[in-house]
Amino acid sequence: MVLENNTILITGGSSGIGLELAKRLLKRNNKVLICGRTLERLQRAKQQLPDLHYLQCDISNPSDCERLRTWVREEHADCNILINNAATVHVENFHQDDDILEKADTEIQTNLMAPIRLSKLFAPILSTNENPAIINITTGLVYVPRTIYPFYNATKSALHSFTQVLRSQSEHLPINIIEVQFPAVDTPWHKGTPPDIAISPEEAVKKMMTGIATGAEEVKVGKVKLLYFLSRIAPQFAFRKLNSL
Repeated sequence: MVLENNTILITGGSSGIGLELAKRLLKRNNKVLICGRTLERLQRAKQQLPDLHYLQCDISNPSDCERLRTWVREEHADCNILINNAATVHVENFHQDDDILEKADTEIQTNLMAPIRLSKLFAPILSTNENPAIINITTGLVYVPRTIYPFYNATKSALHSFTQVLRSQSEHLPINIIEVQFPAVDTPWHKGTPPDIAISPEEAVKKMMTGIATGAEEVKVGKVKLLYFLSRIAPQFAFRKLNSL
């Protein structure tokens, strides 16, 4: 699969990996659409990249997902690729936070239910165009969880599983189902304290696009490959090593 001459929707496209994706994809594609919760970030992205199209919405809200579909169907009906990139995370102690269940619901709705919902809503639109694809962004933490994240690992593991099932159930359809698993990436997502092993958004997106170009259905970026093998060979060692970083 080649990411050229497409109309691509990126959720969470106003910062971090999503914005870097938008920069790269604008160079060789017809249109890039982004959405996000924060209008100011979307406006800043538009200032940097004037050719972007954007819609402010909160994909954790089912009605906003419907509104996003309507916008694309009515104004960008040639959209053929959906990149489910948006995600949120909480670094909390499960036992000590009185609001932990509300935070769990936020992560589940944003990281898992939104990609599932958007896949269902957008598959019919994408499939009417050439080269249709759904690209789900996950993480190497689907293999080994980090204990500082009470829910993020679980939501991404569930999305990983869903993506495998969706790919199998889409075999009779023209749509490609791709998963990209990132290592730690130095983005605002880490709130100024990225781990030492984090790679740059530029490197992350370059390796993602190289992997997709080879036709891979599951792209393991950077050290995700090592984490995957360690989780199979020595799972307890992998768990201790990752959580000591």
